[in-house]
Amino acid sequence: MADTATKKHRKFGMLDKVAYGAGDFGCNMSFALKGTLTIFWTQFMGIDQYVMTVLLLLVQVWDAINDPVIGAMVDADRRKYKRNKFLQYVWVGSIGLLFAGALCYVPWQGAPAMAKNILFVAGYILWDAFYTIANVPYGSLLSLISADPVERAQLSTWRSIGSTLGSVSCQILLPILIYDASNNLLGDRIFVLALGMGVIGFIAFQFMIRNTEIRVEREFKVGEEPQKFNIFKAIGNFLRNRPAVGATLAPVGMFIGMYGAQTALQIMFQAYFKNARISGIIGMISYVGLILYMPFIGKIVKKFGKKEAITVGSLVSVVAYVLMLVLPITPDGKGLALFVVCQLINAVGAGIGTCVSWSLMADAMDYEEWKFGVRNEGTTYAMHSFFRKLAQGIGPSMGLLFATWLGYNAKLGPDQTAAVALNMRYLTAGMYLLSAVIQFVAYGLIYNLDKKTLAKMEHDLGRDKE
Repeated sequence: MADTATKKHRKFGMLDKVAYGAGDFGCNMSFALKGTLTIFWTQFMGIDQYVMTVLLLLVQVWDAINDPVIGAMVDADRRKYKRNKFLQYVWVGSIGLLFAGALCYVPWQGAPAMAKNILFVAGYILWDAFYTIANVPYGSLLSLISADPVERAQLSTWRSIGSTLGSVSCQILLPILIYDASNNLLGDRIFVLALGMGVIGFIAFQFMIRNTEIRVEREFKVGEEPQKFNIFKAIGNFLRNRPAVGATLAPVGMFIGMYGAQTALQIMFQAYFKNARISGIIGMISYVGLILYMPFIGKIVKKFGKKEAITVGSLVSVVAYVLMLVLPITPDGKGLALFVVCQLINAVGAGIGTCVSWSLMADAMDYEEWKFGVRNEGTTYAMHSFFRKLAQGIGPSMGLLFATWLGYNAKLGPDQTAAVALNMRYLTAGMYLLSAVIQFVAYGLIYNLDKKTLAKMEHDLGRDKE
């Protein structure tokens, strides 16, 4: 890998950050609907809850396997593209995502049970293929736009901003549009909404592609042959990269907890607080931390270091969810206020991670080169994505299974018993707490690129700024 400082590139600036953020905005136009999958297919389409638990896990395992395969395919690609091979793959993925998201929500309620199962699996696999083709190369691009750690942190922050804008817009509007006044799901609307979001996402991807400047290029030796992908070797190389493991375990924990809590959270607002439409507005609290830290993230990274700051933040999140578990969150205005306070405390802690977490993987790719003399952006990021996707499957499957064991009946919709509604309140807090604890362990005990080590690595690789 060589920094192309000798070539003429525009100075790193706001256009780079906005363009990179637009890429994750495009991803989230497709990804944001994923949180409604379980409710759509159980409450609206009527798939059995236990069957849905298995199907969710199966498609997500396929999703996870798909990522390293595509990552290796990108790494092995030696063809010359007009701009950059990663950007070319993102372009192909963006075309497919125009329509693929909607295929996960075909509203055919009268279909036979087996046909519904096939519709879900086929729609999800097709969506996942295009999403992976766009998202894996997109994640790899961060390490190629700049070699500077502060600029990478800024790119990571703007990726989170793009993700946040996509998520917030959907999070506010979707509950209002897909639930009626009696908290029943209006599932037939989701298909149309998904088509519209696909168009918006495509526009965002095209903006990103046209305005991304590649400053760090990989140089191949004449006659160098691409390595054939070996899943066991890829996993082995990934596991020896301790920063990559730490930077991956944290989102694994986040997704297991977040998606594990998602079904319980939706039921809690339907049946406990009796107001599903405000769930999106309450969910906006999670972005307070991003807004709080965004103007200062460069200074925070310079003064304290990424690992140090993100570890302290994750500890604050643990405290927030211990409080959510033990405080008397009752099904009234007072209980809702306490729930909001706990989410605010978590947002303050998690905000640092929201800003810099993506840049940790870029640093982990440098670590692989520093420690082992090799660099495989596509494969490394794909393995990162592999484990994230496994967590995204385990989380909702675990959450739906726990909810079912605790009495949740999808056929009742918002009309769950008071005991079941209370169980969902505790299941939500418990899954969130599990998520926070895993993240604290990942950042504090496993990820090892503290401020001092990172500075030495940059110096040894010749990427520190004088």
